Amino acid sequence: MRVLIAMDSFKGSLSSVQAGNAVKEAVLLADARAEVTVHPIADGGEGTVEAVCAAMGGKLTDVTVTGPLGEPVRAQYGILPGKVAVMEMSAAAGITLIPAELRDPMKTTTFGVGEMIKDAICRGCRHFIVGIGGSATNDGGVGMLSALGFRFLDEAGKQIPLGAAGLGKLAAISTQNVLPELQDCTFRIACDVNNPLCGENGCSAVYGPQKGADREMIRKMDAFLECYADLAATVSNKADKEYPGAGAAGGLGFAFLSFLNAKLESGIQIILEETGAERYIKEADIVVTGEGRLDGQSVMGKAPVGVAKLAKKYGKKVIAFSGCIGEDASVCNQHGIDAYFPIIPGVVTLEEAMDCENAYKNLRNTAYQVFRLIMY
Repeated sequence: MRVLIAMDSFKGSLSSVQAGNAVKEAVLLADARAEVTVHPIADGGEGTVEAVCAAMGGKLTDVTVTGPLGEPVRAQYGILPGKVAVMEMSAAAGITLIPAELRDPMKTTTFGVGEMIKDAICRGCRHFIVGIGGSATNDGGVGMLSALGFRFLDEAGKQIPLGAAGLGKLAAISTQNVLPELQDCTFRIACDVNNPLCGENGCSAVYGPQKGADREMIRKMDAFLECYADLAATVSNKADKEYPGAGAAGGLGFAFLSFLNAKLESGIQIILEETGAERYIKEADIVVTGEGRLDGQSVMGKAPVGVAKLAKKYGKKVIAFSGCIGEDASVCNQHGIDAYFPIIPGVVTLEEAMDCENAYKNLRNTAYQVFRLIMY
């Protein structure tokens, strides 16, 4: 039997590779003759760089960049064969980089994201895969663009301050000093939200509170972004503040769409295509997937359902394993997952459940019991 294992990470516990290896160990315990392939996957969120590098033989690269509050942070991205860069914006501007009491989207910047991109360009990369989930920012991507040579000026012709607050001073946009290499670059942006840039469904109103914004800050940021978008439209004919996903990552989606050669796409579809997962799925007898939690939201662009849908194209059986199961997880059965299994064997604390060693053992043991049934 040929088994393809395409697991997402169990966030905060097991990486995609670790989860895949736990299931592989279980399958081989059940039948040592099985042909097992571990193909790490992700949906563009946390763990994407590691998963894609593992699947494609990429190399991890570290670079010191400007963090969300202006402090230096060490960010990691991957370089794949063919000089393709894969990165997560959260490595440079993620909300987890800031303690809860210091979160303030009026101050946070995406400048470090642009520095990561610039570093990859200097290393010869021209094709980019960028996950933009988990941001701490609401600056419309102006920080990122500034690091790439775009200039955002006030009425006196001076560079505006970084952060959403700086947008309140914006009077002009200059492309005179933009990195020339950008014209040869393409960007596939992993984005699974449809929010516009502004308004009641825009990034300030919907995501601002979790980034530390109060009601007055939300009102100001939304107004700043509105003016920014109107000014951007005089510079770029691709600037569309209503475009679905323009509000992703505090408007970073808008910046990519308006000023760079970028497309916003489903994260899992990008990863499946770029890693050549379809070929492995096509050759398998059974496909195994999973992630830390399966629930009704899993059908909204999450990795396991993306894998399952592709598997069903070839009529493959799909099994999923998960750390926990939501009450509405049965909807996953309607989207290609034939059966799913929680891996927790009994009542435990959250800390015990997420302990890496425990999670690996629980996943391996559960998968072993399932494959005993399949193999025998």
